[in-house]
Amino acid sequence: MHEGVLPSQALRSLIADGAIGGDPLLDQVQPASLDLRLGPWAARVRASFLPGPGRSVTAALQSFEMHRMDLRDGAVLEKGCVYLVPLAERLALPPGLHAAANAKSSTGRLDLLTRVITDEGTEFDRVPEGYDGPLYAEICPRSFSVLVRPGQRLNQLRIRRGQAALSDADLAALHARMALVENAPATISGGLGFSVDLRPGPGRPLGYRAKPHSGVIDLDRIAAYPRAQFWEELHGEDGRLILDPGAFYILVSREAVHISPDHAAEMAPFLAMVGEFRVHYAGFFDPGFGHAPAGGAGARGVLEVRCHEAPFALDHGQSMGRLIYERMAEVPDILYGAGLASHYQGQGLKLSKHFRDG
Repeated sequence: MHEGVLPSQALRSLIADGAIGGDPLLDQVQPASLDLRLGPWAARVRASFLPGPGRSVTAALQSFEMHRMDLRDGAVLEKGCVYLVPLAERLALPPGLHAAANAKSSTGRLDLLTRVITDEGTEFDRVPEGYDGPLYAEICPRSFSVLVRPGQRLNQLRIRRGQAALSDADLAALHARMALVENAPATISGGLGFSVDLRPGPGRPLGYRAKPHSGVIDLDRIAAYPRAQFWEELHGEDGRLILDPGAFYILVSREAVHISPDHAAEMAPFLAMVGEFRVHYAGFFDPGFGHAPAGGAGARGVLEVRCHEAPFALDHGQSMGRLIYERMAEVPDILYGAGLASHYQGQGLKLSKHFRDG
């Protein structure tokens, strides 16, 4: 197998060989990632932490744990608090393989800051080559308190062999072979640039802002919550939106992007030079996202935006970040939107699957 992101069939082989432990279910396997499941308890901690070299998460937790909750009958993780939850999966990565984690799409759209931690970890969401040990999720609900149970899937893991990211030259060549962007010119610099759409057309919202005092969201309930109870619909005709400090927004990219079956993509980390906000908690884009044979002629990227210290004015078409395209080690035997429960294929502006109109 070549260098690149491991596809679905390779992930199933790692499960069969015991390199991915914890008895994962086959439906956890996605085209280029593995969904990770919450374990049986959550520890409320007084601060976010990384264990650092030579120390396990269990040992580090002794300095931070405040109290522990059993999740088996469901428990509420409260807005503004930080929790640590063991994950059901553990890894014994063979030499040459390393991994990265990220929040699933619905997790990010609920403003759940969710990051994976490993023993001896010095970075969130990064699993070093050959790691052998347990996995944990740090969860901090930012806008809504949530009801969680064991087995729920808030994170996903992408396993790579060697160097997967395309250079700008490789990305430009790929764009020349198949247009990666609809609705806007392709900007290639450190990845494929994307910008914000603040001119959605008459009568359509340009985005949503989370309401500050909402109820608890049960993560198992789909299309159960009236949108108007949790979100303020935003409208405007001048192509400008002023972000309020501390507020959370769901916006949409101007560009509709394609991810071909032999590639995946990841939203690049936020760059402070862009402005006083953070974009996108959920950073993985699967092979087949927005790809025409899988049911769409490009799909917009939903932007999960949190404003920081100062009010910030966004204008239509303003740069918001970059997509880093990655080679797949092989074409996966399943694609996003093709026979999968892919809630966001062909998407435009869209909230998480927990909300319905009203």
